[in-house]
Amino acid sequence: MKQSMTFIPTLREVPADAEIKSHQLLLRAGFMRQNASGLYSYLPLAQRVLSNIQQIVREEMDNAGAAELLMPALQQSELWEESGRWYTYGPELMRMRDRHERQFALGATHEEVITSLVRDEVKSYKRLPLTLYQIQTKFRDEKRPRFGLLRGREFIMKDAYSFHSSSESLDEIYDGLFKAYSNIFTRCQLNFRAVIADSGAMGGKDTHEFMVLSEVGEDTIAYSDSSAFAANVEMAPVIAGSPGTDEQSEELERVHTPQQKTIEEVAEFLKVTKEKLIKSVLFKADDKFILVLVRGDHEVNDIKLKNHYNASAVEIASPEETAKVLGVPTGYIGPVNMKGEAVILADQALKGLVNGICGANEEGYHYTGVDLSRDAKIDSFSDLRFIQEGDASPDGEGVIKFAKGIEVGHIFKLGTRYSEAMNASYLDENGRSQPMIMGCYGIGVSRTLAAIVEEHHDDKGIVWPAEVAPYDLHLLSANAKNAEQAELSEKLYKELRSKGFDVLYDDRQERAGVKFADSDLIGLPLRITVGKRAGEGIVEIKVRRTGESFECSVEELPLKAADLIGK
Repeated sequence: MKQSMTFIPTLREVPADAEIKSHQLLLRAGFMRQNASGLYSYLPLAQRVLSNIQQIVREEMDNAGAAELLMPALQQSELWEESGRWYTYGPELMRMRDRHERQFALGATHEEVITSLVRDEVKSYKRLPLTLYQIQTKFRDEKRPRFGLLRGREFIMKDAYSFHSSSESLDEIYDGLFKAYSNIFTRCQLNFRAVIADSGAMGGKDTHEFMVLSEVGEDTIAYSDSSAFAANVEMAPVIAGSPGTDEQSEELERVHTPQQKTIEEVAEFLKVTKEKLIKSVLFKADDKFILVLVRGDHEVNDIKLKNHYNASAVEIASPEETAKVLGVPTGYIGPVNMKGEAVILADQALKGLVNGICGANEEGYHYTGVDLSRDAKIDSFSDLRFIQEGDASPDGEGVIKFAKGIEVGHIFKLGTRYSEAMNASYLDENGRSQPMIMGCYGIGVSRTLAAIVEEHHDDKGIVWPAEVAPYDLHLLSANAKNAEQAELSEKLYKELRSKGFDVLYDDRQERAGVKFADSDLIGLPLRITVGKRAGEGIVEIKVRRTGESFECSVEELPLKAADLIGK
């Protein structure tokens, strides 16, 4: 493609509202433009990168036995009502009415549509398993779109859905698509981890997120420094442990702690470490109140609490609810001589704790010398806290470290969450009706584009990996007004294209410095400069990633270029 004939509006200055490198560089290098908050037009360069990423996705999904289809972005509300998500999905679902006052939503996800499609067409176990996928624009009304393509209101996604007659079949397809995802992100040259995750609003269990390690990521990953273990921080299990002390249990004592409410305040007032304190937090799981206990230096993990009770929703009780249920203000509640009616659930790190300190269920007072086995009625002990850096890795190898991550893929074992709600069933070998078992597998295609730029750039611009780059080569003549250079450039442009190279040819009437700056900004793997030695049949090759440059004869150029980019 001749640069004079395409649309690459580069910018010299960093846009004021672009916070992260991928957002800045995709705007500056002329890959995209913002139309409204969270909405972007993909310009010709970005469209080519997206096509390359999609091609990788299609190749790996096809190899895994999935078939591509395309479903409507506009979805009728009746399907979402069948699954029960029309009223529970939240304000991110973009809803509308047609001229007949029928309700619709723009597709944020497609579980309902694919389930209705398969249930109407597949009736026998002989047609299972079946895996279908699409690549399509999705819509979510994000409260605060930010970071360019990393969190927008409209984005490109690959979503796949599998249907099975057995859990063993689901496991097999899940494992196959896990490998396919690993191949996809490896081919995109991303430094990623597959982490144990929470399914959230999607439902189901046994899920993994594919996270690109990046300081601008919005998720925190807990990973082992000595093994392949990795998990989203809210899902990382904690190895059971007890204080392991030889301390003699003291008598329970009620002490005056005026105006001391927080863990830090009480620890400082009583001259003890936070590990000695028992943090007591009242939660509401669906309609049930639970007093959750963790060590003073730990934090309650609400996801673990939700999973412990298999609850639909978990939230911290409000100060008003706490006062009503337990009869005491927040800051002084505790499990000893508790006044209200609530189940008491304790983190496993508190098992065996002696001489602890907790609220005395009276404003201005705390208990010291607390022995939970003696002084409180604990319903059960469980893993209820967030893992911390320095904790032992759950797989027993190494210790935990934290990193930020950008989620680019997520796979779920949905089970029968949607098939039972929407009556998607099949007849088994004995002619009995059974609900289909489902899996769900998503990749953020446009987010992957941004993640690649976050990982592959330098102070001059983007540095595209060869397999996803918009073009293989950037050909330019240093002086477009020089007839000798222009003639050789035109000749090379035709020859390289005939040999299968994707070539961006900068034929603009611009100064060499402008062309070089734009070339570095756009970031194609190789730059071929036709300069002063054009008459001798000599050009300069520059490798964008390393900055290495050297001269090459035009006869050797095709083979040399192919070798450098692995074509």
